[in-house]
Formats: sequence, structure tokens, C-alpha cells
Amino acid sequence: MDISKGSIYELLNGKYQFVVPVYQRKYSWLKDVQCDRLWKDIVNMEKQSKRHHFVGSIVTISDVNVPMGIHRYQIIDGQQRVTTLTILMIALRDHLREASSEEVDEDTLTYYLLKNDHQKGYDRYKLLLNDNDREVLIKLIDVCPINEDTQSNILNNYIYFKEKIAGNELTPAQIYNSIAKLQIVNITLKREEGDDPQLIFESLNSTGMDLSESDLIRNYILMGMTNDEQKDIYVNYWQPMENAFPVEKRSELMDKFFRDYLTMKLASIPNKEQVYDSFKSYCINTGVSNNTKELAEDLFFYAQCYNEISANTCSDPELHAIFIDIRIVKMEVAYPLLLKVYGDYKNNVISKADFIAILRLTESYVVRRAVCEIPTSSLNKTFATMRNNIKIDDYLNSIKVAFLSLETYKRFPTDEEFKRKLQIKDIYTMRSINYILVKLENYNNKEPISFTGFTIEHIMPQNDNLKPDWVSALGENWKEDHKTYLHRLGNLTLTKYNSEMGDRPFSEKLLVLKQSATHTLNKYVVEQNIWNIDTIEERTKQLCDYSIDIWKFPAVSQEIISTYLKQSEEPTTKYSIDNYDFSNVFVKMLYTKLDEAIMALNPSIKREFKKLYIAYKYRTNFVDIIIQKTRLRLTINMDFDGVNDPCGICRNVTDIGRWGNGDVEISFDSLSLLNQTIDIIKQSLNKQI
Repeated sequence: MDISKGSIYELLNGKYQFVVPVYQRKYSWLKDVQCDRLWKDIVNMEKQSKRHHFVGSIVTISDVNVPMGIHRYQIIDGQQRVTTLTILMIALRDHLREASSEEVDEDTLTYYLLKNDHQKGYDRYKLLLNDNDREVLIKLIDVCPINEDTQSNILNNYIYFKEKIAGNELTPAQIYNSIAKLQIVNITLKREEGDDPQLIFESLNSTGMDLSESDLIRNYILMGMTNDEQKDIYVNYWQPMENAFPVEKRSELMDKFFRDYLTMKLASIPNKEQVYDSFKSYCINTGVSNNTKELAEDLFFYAQCYNEISANTCSDPELHAIFIDIRIVKMEVAYPLLLKVYGDYKNNVISKADFIAILRLTESYVVRRAVCEIPTSSLNKTFATMRNNIKIDDYLNSIKVAFLSLETYKRFPTDEEFKRKLQIKDIYTMRSINYILVKLENYNNKEPISFTGFTIEHIMPQNDNLKPDWVSALGENWKEDHKTYLHRLGNLTLTKYNSEMGDRPFSEKLLVLKQSATHTLNKYVVEQNIWNIDTIEERTKQLCDYSIDIWKFPAVSQEIISTYLKQSEEPTTKYSIDNYDFSNVFVKMLYTKLDEAIMALNPSIKREFKKLYIAYKYRTNFVDIIIQKTRLRLTINMDFDGVNDPCGICRNVTDIGRWGNGDVEISFDSLSLLNQTIDIIKQSLNKQI
């Protein structure tokens, strides 16, 4: 790291190019705020004869040298400051040209401070902004016309400085000399010396820029790369991922996506304010940051899944309809599980039929709990950990059994509980009442009907002052019964004629309902001659029967349930650490260090002591450790051909009998092998994450 202090002239003079990386936010300084402050600083320096004025720092990291010897640097911090000073110098140069003034040599500004002389293409420019702002600045430097409709802070600030310079508060020479007095601290990081730009960036911005969690994650992924590497990842993965989110809520939605993505991966929920920190820990502990392209591909893949679920972008009509229901019910809490399952469907791990069954089962779980008024505070943790119960070879059944195993406040309400609550609930007050009625109307319809424009109609009117026909139908306890049954499921329907029906007698409403498009909801109603408590109760029971078939309870054979229960009841700690021969203190130390490193990889890892080895599991075993007299023998659950082993510590045991699971063996007999061994173990773990 080199640290120096000087003027913008000293920074730019020479064969240098400063590049604003693709991940940086667009230029955002405003003419009436930051530019006005800078101009006042320049004027005050001249009027008060100040020798210098400190305006801040710029942090850069050396990139690659282009063939003609241009020294290229990426700007990590300070791009707003350097860009604004560049705009000011362009405005000064153009004023000199237009006024035919020779107070300052305009060629000095152009060829020493704005351009690299004798260079071609983008190498000609001292400052190269990212794609959002690049062309506007280049046109200003090259004195090319700019469309008058262009909306750009760069153009706005250029016009502002031109007007200030033309106001003759200072002469061009005074302005030029005052710019020279603006002092900048230049911190230059060096890749070859191992300087970490991310750590520097975090320390500089810990109390400064208001970056979102997704901004910080983007910078973390891209910052350590060369400019060309950044462009590849940004253009092919990050930018398409960003563009998939609606621009007006992009930052907020991307923060939510990353939180759900991490919950899916880790089976634990990051704090909303610590998503970036959790993402860094995930990358470091799992080793995924060692292959940025794979990480970017994975993020892009799941971002597409996320948007298809949450933002109406799915092209499959059948799935599209289900995702609409999921959004109506506001099932965001289930997104971590749905992301995992949708990803597995797209990767051909499960069939479409099983995927749809899981979606509908999850929907039923949420709807039944809402009807039964079970508190929702536990749902996020329930869905966060649900993936731990998935068995790849019996995917759908494993999720069904997982739902069935939930108890007390986490329970999946049974048919009896669901029906009992539906029969007495004032369901009209539920947020999702329209959804419930539409689902009931479309029950068993081969082609679901859209009910856009329909409203909810109370068959027995809401008006407390019922007309005589209604009072007569309800009987002597009409006031109490009206209050009790008004908002029950059996008294509600959908209609386009709500305003026409009002509190009319049932006989008149009947004529309208017979012409309605709502057949399932109204089939029983139009067969009646009177509408009272008995008919409301009867219709409620009928709709409840439909409801338990629409929002189904998990159907699993007792044999399958017994198999899963038997597995869960098998003691996983039948053996303990004391069952293994650690008479060699050195071997015990090796195991302790290795065990700590493995368990730190992911909070969802489980350790199981077996008779002959110690198993480490995520979905299933990813590494097994056999304790031997002078070493630890590790079996890695991978095909030997699929392991990346640059240090050559792995042995192929494909056709050799052994304890443990997998075709890769490592002899761990020295702590010097710890890092290399963990790298191999991560590869096996990552295949399950």
C-alpha cells in the first residue's frame, strides 16, 4: 500500500487511467449540494489566499498494464470526488475555448489532465466511468454534441460549473490555481503485496456511504477482480440478476432475496441488518468464494427462481397460477423452502408433479394455520429448517412427514380442526377472504375462472336494520343470529352485482344469483326458497367439505410414516467420543482441530458417532473420520474424478473395501495438511448445499 498527498493535477498527470468498476453506483453528486460546496471552497481559497484545502481521499488498486504502458487503476473509493473535479476541468477548458482566452493553456487541460495523448479507444481517457455514465463524460471530453433530452448529473453539473465560471467571480487562472490547491490523499493498494480492497472499503464506509446489503454483497464478489474479470461476471450474471428485479424497489427486493438465499443455504435466518456479514461468513466457511463464477451463476439461478415465484415472471402457465396464489396468501415466509424446492425441480431432481404437490402442501399449511388463528411467529424458523428433512430419494414423502411431525404451535391443522374453525369463524374479516372464495368457486373446475371485478356479497345483508322479510326468515332471535352468522363462510358469495343486491329480500337476490357466473358457490343457494340460520349452517358445512379437499392435509401411508419415525427414533448418539481409541495424544489433537474446522463450515452440520467411524452430515454424510493409532483416515463422499486436488493429498479408493462413504480417501497425519484437507471436505459439502 502506498499513501501520498497531492493535487488532482499530480494524480492525473502521466500515463494513468482511473477506472470506475462496474459494481460502483452511478455518479450522484448534485449541483446544488456537493458541487455548490466545491465551488465555494475554490472561491474562498482564492479570496482568503489559502495555500491548500483538503477535499478527501481516493482509494485505488492497481489493475493490469495495457500494451502501450498505461498504468490502470480501479477506483475503490472517491469516484464521486474525482469525477466532479474532472467535470470542473472540462467546464474550465470549454470556457477558455469559447472565450478565446489564453490565461490557461487549454491543451494542458485536455492532454495532460483529461486524455492520455497518442492512445486509442478508451485508453485515451484519464477517467473511465462505468457504463451508466461513461458516454456522457466522454462526449464532454471530446466536445461532441449531447442530446438535449439526456438526463445526467454529469451534464447538469457541467452546465452548473460553466455558468459559475462565466459569472467572472474568479478569473480562469485563479480557478485553475485554486484547483491545484485542493489536496487529495491517494491510497494505492497493490495486488501483488496482498492488499485486500474489500477490507479497506469496509473500513472507509463503516460510517459513510449508505450502501444496501445487496450493494455490499456485489462489491464483495467483484472488488477483488481485475477490470476484465469484473466485466465478465457483471455483464453475464450480476447485471441480468439486478435487471430481473423491478427498478423502483430493486434494492429492497434484492436485500430480501439475499436473506432468503442465505436462509435456504444455511437453514438459519440472518439478521436483516447483518445479511452482508452472514454472506461473507457463508462464502468463507464453505469456500464458494474461491470460485466467483460458480457463485455468481448460483445467485443468478436462484434470483430467477425467486422472481418467478414472487414477481409474476414464470412462463409456465400451471406454475404461474400457483405462484399467484402464493403471492395472494403472502407466503414470503416460505420462500427459503420454495427456493430450494424450485431449484431442485429446475435441476431435474424432482418431477413437476411432485413440485406442484409441495407448493400446494405448503400453501395448505399456511392457509389452514391462518384460518385456525395459530400465531405465525414460528413460521420463519419452521421453513428455514424444513430443508434439513428433505431426502432426495423420497423427496415428496419426506416433506409430507416433516409437516406431519410438527407439533403444538408449529402444527399442521388436521381436517377436524380446520373444519371446526371454518364453521364458526367470521371469515369475512380475513385478509385472504377473496382468495378463499375464488378457490371455492373454482373447486373442480377444469378451467379456472378469473373473478376480476367481482366483489363479496353477504346473502343475509349487513344492514343492522333488516327488512321485515329477513326478520321473518330469521325468527325471534333475529338480532343475535344476524350478528353471529353474518360473516360466516356459508353467508358469503362472489358477485358482480353487489350494488344491485344490497339488503333486498332473499327472493329478489335469488333472481340475480341465478344469473351469476359463480356456480359452485351458489349451487346450494339457488335451490333454496328461504335463507336463514339453518341454510347458512348447511352451506357452511358443504363449503367446509370442499375446503379440506382444496387445502389438503398431507396424505402419507402409515407404513411410510412408521419408517420415518423409526429412523428418527434410532439413537444418533449411541456411541460417544469415548468409544474411540485416543491413547495417542497427537491423534486426539489432530481430531480436535479437524473437528472444529469441519463444524465451523456450516451451522447445519450434524456430527454422528458410529461404531467404526465419526460421520459428518448435511443432507447425508459428506465426510467420515476413522480414528487410527497414528493418524486419521478420512473418507470423502465424492467420486474421485470429481475432486479438485491440486496438492495431491487424495487417494482413489473406488474399488477398495473401506469404512465410510465415498471414493476419496485422505490420510490426515499432520496439522500442516489442515487447510488442504478442509478445502477437499468443502467440495463434498458444497455438493449437498
